[in-house]
Amino acid sequence: MIITSILSIFGGIAIVLWGANQLTEGSVAIAERMRIPQIVIGLTIVAMGTSMPEFCVSLMSALKGTPDLAVGNVVGSNIFNALLIVGLAAVVSPMTILKTTVKKDIPFALVAAVILMMMCFDGTIGRIDAAVLFVAFVMFMYMTVKGAQVEQSEMHEETQMVCEALSEKPKMGYIKATIWVVVGLVCLIGGSTLFVNGATDVAAALGISEAVIGLTVVAGGTSLPELATSIVSARKGNSGIAIGNVLGSNVFNILFILGATGLVKPMQLEGITLNDLSVMVISMIMIWFFSFTKYTIQRWEGAILAVSFIAYTAFLIANL
Repeated sequence: MIITSILSIFGGIAIVLWGANQLTEGSVAIAERMRIPQIVIGLTIVAMGTSMPEFCVSLMSALKGTPDLAVGNVVGSNIFNALLIVGLAAVVSPMTILKTTVKKDIPFALVAAVILMMMCFDGTIGRIDAAVLFVAFVMFMYMTVKGAQVEQSEMHEETQMVCEALSEKPKMGYIKATIWVVVGLVCLIGGSTLFVNGATDVAAALGISEAVIGLTVVAGGTSLPELATSIVSARKGNSGIAIGNVLGSNVFNILFILGATGLVKPMQLEGITLNDLSVMVISMIMIWFFSFTKYTIQRWEGAILAVSFIAYTAFLIANL
């Protein structure tokens, strides 16, 4: 029954988001107990924790034989992040962009998007493709951590504020932290399975392709943490957090999620089109272009991004 499938989608989203939060808190607590530097915790555990919903949904989709849902989730999430999240955040409050972000972070996210588009030309993301993405992810993490040690005060405002907020709380004990990690993983796996099953059933019942479901419903659902974080950050005037949140998520989505997923299960694509991949790349080019104007994304530029997202979504719906 389609109502049950829809409830599975929303229930799966809720479980996945809650599980990701518990996994992150438990992992951070264990890392702090092991005296791992906060900047490293933020750039690895916290960053990966916010990408866990996308990762688990994509992995489960690939394992269940619905690769379009897996890749559509990543491509759709990146479009959602770049156009709608940055757009709305800039409309709420103009976003000031650091020079290092314009010169290093945005180009890296753009290159990752272009690499993914090129890999999809043959309709397959094989293990060699996935290995290239995963190696690039490892390189990205190494460069980011090394850069953070040199430029902590300027480059990673998001990470520092997250870590400061975490350090204000009483440290969690090993046993409780381990329990949260296990509970978080169970919720991620269970919620993702529920979500993918519901999305697949809805697609079949309505005659909508799995790619479109992945590009819209799945992508929007798994991007809720980024949306909430960026809008709240923009309202508080922390524009560096909002843009850093989007760029980090987009790089993680492509390099880590598709890299790890493709290594486990090579993916044959059918419904993800050149149009979808092009919009993903163009959205990053738009952010980069707008960032050069006084290193700020103005409200009217944010409105253009948001309207572009609406136009893309309308195009998908019109072509069902």
